[in-house]
Amino acid sequence: MGVPVVQRTDRAHSEGMRITEPAAPPTGLRRRFLRAPIHLYRIGLGRVLGRRFLLLHHVGRRSGLPRQTVLEVVNHEDTSGGFVVAVGFGKQTDWYRNLRAHPAARIESGRERVAVAAEFLDPEEAAEFMARYGRRHPKVAPRLCAAMGFDVDGSEADYRAAGRHLRFVRLRRTYRPVSGPRR
Repeated sequence: MGVPVVQRTDRAHSEGMRITEPAAPPTGLRRRFLRAPIHLYRIGLGRVLGRRFLLLHHVGRRSGLPRQTVLEVVNHEDTSGGFVVAVGFGKQTDWYRNLRAHPAARIESGRERVAVAAEFLDPEEAAEFMARYGRRHPKVAPRLCAAMGFDVDGSEADYRAAGRHLRFVRLRRTYRPVSGPRR
């Protein structure tokens, strides 16, 4: 069988996969477009995005100022009361670095507003979540992987291999739903 082929374009990985550094975070118009859903949450219409997305309220690691970003939910963990999200632009992504420094955060998803604590998944658990996402979203998953620099063939083995190279964060509920004014 051999090693699943997950291709990226620069340097060779020791397991036989070709892998590069993650794509740089978006800038300019693309950044504005990707941040547009934040405005839906600000005007109280975040629920139109459903539970597939969430608004993460977190604290800047250096500034200590409040920050927000909209993320796609890879998995809703019904048994553990959390959400799993992928770090699409690698470990240098600001929200990921902010959560590493300050794991306490809040989220809005659908009609729900809750306090959460960030937990960082190991590569094998990340591989499982990526494989599960590939099964649940067979049309979207290959495009999502391509956007992150992976060329997957749609097999579970390819999704697992990609998942081992991605970072995933579990946002576990810590309290009852949060109420109060929106920011």
